[in-house]
Amino acid sequence: MNIGMIGIGLMGHGIATNLHKHGHQLTLLRHPGNQPIEGLVAAGAQQADTPAEVARRSNIVLLCVTGTPQVEAVLYGADGVLAGLARGDVVIDCSTAIPSSTEKAALAVAERGGRFLDAPMTRTPKEAAEGRLNLLVGGDAALFEECLPVLRCFAENVTRVGGTGAGHRMKLLHNYVSLGSIALIAEAAAVALDADFDPALFVEVLAKGGGAGSALERLRPYLTQRDSSALRFAMSNALKDIGYFTTMAQDSGSTHGIADAVQQTFAQAVERSGPDRFVPELVDVLRPQRR
Repeated sequence: MNIGMIGIGLMGHGIATNLHKHGHQLTLLRHPGNQPIEGLVAAGAQQADTPAEVARRSNIVLLCVTGTPQVEAVLYGADGVLAGLARGDVVIDCSTAIPSSTEKAALAVAERGGRFLDAPMTRTPKEAAEGRLNLLVGGDAALFEECLPVLRCFAENVTRVGGTGAGHRMKLLHNYVSLGSIALIAEAAAVALDADFDPALFVEVLAKGGGAGSALERLRPYLTQRDSSALRFAMSNALKDIGYFTTMAQDSGSTHGIADAVQQTFAQAVERSGPDRFVPELVDVLRPQRR
């Protein structure tokens, strides 16, 4: 299969590597934000200068960019994906995006004769490199089955959660629960450290009780070893995802009071410490004496 990829970041690099391992021919968009791709190019991956050229060379175009503005830019620009899309081609959006924008993108792809799935990811760059991502897929059931062999090249668990936009809705629900839980534990950890509790003791107590779970395990290495690599996810991205969740809730008239507080927490953290610190470091950002 000829597969085009736009967005070779921390997650996209692992996806591209695993697609290549399974024998697919890749065309990658040149971009200064890409992770190093020399190994992929040496192995046979091609490069293109515009999203339109990526689409012209591909049967499937896979998007793995930061968020809705970037998705819209690579789709709709003068040299965007839509300009190079042929009838029957497939666009798979693995980004995290606002569902209302996703639905419009799917319609625009259909108007060009193409087909569309939203397939956002969960898990981390480690699982991306291992080909063990989780995918939450929205779109036509028959198209999902057609694309499933490609998706399984880089994902361990692939779940169709509904029609177009459902993948992005479920991803935002997932990330809100995940990041909201991490923010809550991070604030508790900041208070515990200010009270001079041993961080290992704090983790042990939570792990044996109501604080047990993936959020605590993502924070454990930072609390006990000052290692933030268990969750290589920038606080600016966390702020973006929570903002998308509140936008989705507002669009549907749903409740979002707790989400507003989580969003404010990450907004203040980004303002205080910059956009690039990883989410586990929120523990220290929330401690006044450590800012």
